[in-house]
Amino acid sequence: MKNIHRLLLIAFFIASAATAFASDEHDKHAHHDTHKNEKFEPGSFIMDHIADAYDWHVLSYKDKHVSVPLPVIVISEQSGLNVFMSSKLHHGHSAYKGFYIAHEGEFKGKLVEKINGQEVRPFDISMTKNVVAMLVSMVILLWIFISVAKAYTRRKGKAPKGIQSLMEPLILFVRDEIAKPAIGEKKHEKYMPFLLTVFFFIWLNNLMGLVPLVPGGANVTGNITITMVLAVFTFIITTFSGNKNYWVHIFNTPGVPWWLKFPVPLMPLVELMGVFTKPFVLMVRLFANITAGHMIVLAFVSLIFIFGEISPMLGYGTSIVSILFVIFMNMLELLVALIQAYVFTLLSALYFGMATEEHH
Repeated sequence: MKNIHRLLLIAFFIASAATAFASDEHDKHAHHDTHKNEKFEPGSFIMDHIADAYDWHVLSYKDKHVSVPLPVIVISEQSGLNVFMSSKLHHGHSAYKGFYIAHEGEFKGKLVEKINGQEVRPFDISMTKNVVAMLVSMVILLWIFISVAKAYTRRKGKAPKGIQSLMEPLILFVRDEIAKPAIGEKKHEKYMPFLLTVFFFIWLNNLMGLVPLVPGGANVTGNITITMVLAVFTFIITTFSGNKNYWVHIFNTPGVPWWLKFPVPLMPLVELMGVFTKPFVLMVRLFANITAGHMIVLAFVSLIFIFGEISPMLGYGTSIVSILFVIFMNMLELLVALIQAYVFTLLSALYFGMATEEHH
């Protein structure tokens, strides 16, 4: 009960601060005739928080923004290679060496430059928030698994200890509950490195996305380009693993009437489309589930500011309910983080199993 009371007290102070911030912003615009009365826009608030960025935003207070600057690396048609820190852009509200972040149009949120009066995207290989978060997660995973491998080498034949005892059940779970049933007893081992990498990469980044402190808070697996790359890897491995039986089932499906194959190859076309829709489903499923979770949490936070603009007291009342729902959603997201890693790994294993299945 003491922990619950403390949690509610913390929630109240967070809600109070959020409401006070919204109220201050409202009063500031209401009492200055030189400024326009700006309203809180929940859509922009949510999209700004789930989108990738050139810096790692920590907090904002009035007109001051605290963020961790990241390296911007661009190759321009006019000036060639340019490397500078994102702090030069002053939180995206100014230009540096002709480069600036577009706030509207086709390249909204991206670094652009003006050439002949038109906004043009340079070749951008900047270290954005998602890129840095991925590198951090890769370092963590390498450290964990190298430590576990060394522990197995040093303590051969002994009971697992420390981080080894934590990782062993998870590795065995992927092997015994995902790889073996989906791929088979004989062929699962060569796919284990990929399946383990995908499982732990997705799970770790899902968990890091729930932590609001640097290096957490990045929406890595909620970025469709990242889920697309993971799905493409699954597609390539499935395609190159496909045996004769796999391709026969696609182009000459057994048990299907001949008139569905000739003269119009209806069934082969349907089966061939399935080859491409399977990785597409993998990509969209992971992206949509993780993004939706973040958006729901941010929507509850937005309610504090929306009702706070109407009335400070209404904002205080709404904030308690919103914060409680945010806490509940974060607890639920901890489960979703594991489930989504499991589902992606399981479906990948099933595709590998179908590609390598022998004719009976």
